[in-house]
Amino acid sequence: MSFASPPSPSAAAAPHDVLIVGGGLAGLTLALQLRQRFPDIDILVLERRTHPVPEAAHKIGESSVEIGAHYFEQVLGLKPHLQSAQLKKFGFRFFFSDRRSDIDRVLEIGVSRPLPVASWQIDRGIFENHLAQTAAERGIRFTDGARVQQLLLGEGDAGHAVHWRSDSQAEDEPDRISHTRWLIDASGRAGLLKRQLNLGLESPHHAHAVWFRVAERITIDDWSDDLAWRARTETPTRWLSTNHLVGEGYWVWLIPLASGSHSVGIVADPAHHPLASMNTYERAMQWLQTHQPRLHEALLQVTGPPSADASKPNAKLQDFAFFRHFSHDCSRLFSPQRWALAGEAGRFLDPFYSPGSDFIAIANTYITELVARDRAGQPLAAHAAIYDQAMRSFHDSTLALYTDQYGLFGDPEVLPHKVIWDYSYYWGVLSQLFFHNRLTDLAALSHLRDAFAQGQALNLAVQDYLRDWGRVSQRRNPPVMLDQARMPWFAELNGSLLDTLDDAGFRERIQASTRRLTALAQQLLNRGHSEHPQLNGRALQTAIDAGGLDAAAHAAFGPMLFPAAEELEAA
Repeated sequence: MSFASPPSPSAAAAPHDVLIVGGGLAGLTLALQLRQRFPDIDILVLERRTHPVPEAAHKIGESSVEIGAHYFEQVLGLKPHLQSAQLKKFGFRFFFSDRRSDIDRVLEIGVSRPLPVASWQIDRGIFENHLAQTAAERGIRFTDGARVQQLLLGEGDAGHAVHWRSDSQAEDEPDRISHTRWLIDASGRAGLLKRQLNLGLESPHHAHAVWFRVAERITIDDWSDDLAWRARTETPTRWLSTNHLVGEGYWVWLIPLASGSHSVGIVADPAHHPLASMNTYERAMQWLQTHQPRLHEALLQVTGPPSADASKPNAKLQDFAFFRHFSHDCSRLFSPQRWALAGEAGRFLDPFYSPGSDFIAIANTYITELVARDRAGQPLAAHAAIYDQAMRSFHDSTLALYTDQYGLFGDPEVLPHKVIWDYSYYWGVLSQLFFHNRLTDLAALSHLRDAFAQGQALNLAVQDYLRDWGRVSQRRNPPVMLDQARMPWFAELNGSLLDTLDDAGFRERIQASTRRLTALAQQLLNRGHSEHPQLNGRALQTAIDAGGLDAAAHAAFGPMLFPAAEELEAA
């Protein structure tokens, strides 16, 4: 690849308005968003894989959460497909089941009934096939089996050029050349532009993941005959949740797919669980036998014991893959020279809390707005810089949820508090911006700068405090369910995403969210100190005091935490 002035397009090869390298989730959703905004826009999508891709495609990112789900449903108008061809998710669910087979005798976090805002389990093969078909139906040029050979970036007002080859071309045929005004890299981890422009940054978060899919449903509801345990949820559909089996330094995901397959992943901090202990299916099964024996038993029932003979693959095991150090960063996503990075071509955080589709939705929205400004003849430099700064802020705030926090995942006393905090921060700030269409509202962002800064400072201080708390926690693991749906304020916060707000109402919403976070942080500090007086909470108290809430304002929020560990044990 090279950086140079591309050749001028000929009259027979008029430039496209937008060329997207990569026709996966990020690239196709961006194409649909641009087409929806500009019915006359000329878009070419070049995708390396041949379509249609298989169901239960060899990808992660199957669990969506509120922002991504809203983007798919409402922004792109894909709700009919989601309702008819995907699975509606029954929230997140956590089981503190390390080295335990009796899943009904450990602490569970989850909801007994769905919360107001829906999300989905996405079979990526089915979904991306539908996206490609929808793109073609809407007049977007989608070319599969396309291998990019060279990216030539123009300077100033010059356009860009992409040299590429089709799988159908003979070897002696010359490269095809497509010219474009906007070039979007949605090539995933290949990161073509990021590598070419040396934009990659090291992430401070070090973790790895292995994952595979089996061609049969894993129904966690059948793992116990205890009627009381089964009755904790209003429907026997725990299997529809994104189920997390958690232990110190790791978590295991169980995600059902509409094709009938089930996705299984192990995500771990190498300081606790080296990748070499799980980087083949045989090793992963050995690891599960130790750390999650009930899942190991269920998988044996589906696939049988792992085969050492590679010539005899297990028909029920559909794939196996791993990523080392999956978290990666990027110094820039948007350029006034009319190029941008979308999806994993730019950054990736962590699959915990499933933020991948959220950040696709946010970046695609910023790219769409920059294209809109360009089409209107407006300058790009200031807005590209502001959107880059906003994405950096969202990324860094979310990264703090993960960095050096994997040790808490096996803590039944501290992780429930972390989950409540992390959800509250997500629904109270970033989700409000997206649901209420304020991501690109520079006036609102400027007016609320102090509130956002207070929330960020609180989040960093809370994450540090939770980490310290985990070092002294007794890690009691009572056999109860912590039901988020029975926390009225929590369910109302989720439902508030569906409100309709004017400018004044939105500003008050963010300020109210910051006050709530301040009060919640104080309750976390008080709980931690009451159980462990030796904890140093000075930094967190300083961040809380900066919020300026008096005693009456704190008291007005009422209790927001789950019961203390001793209350749960007594119950």
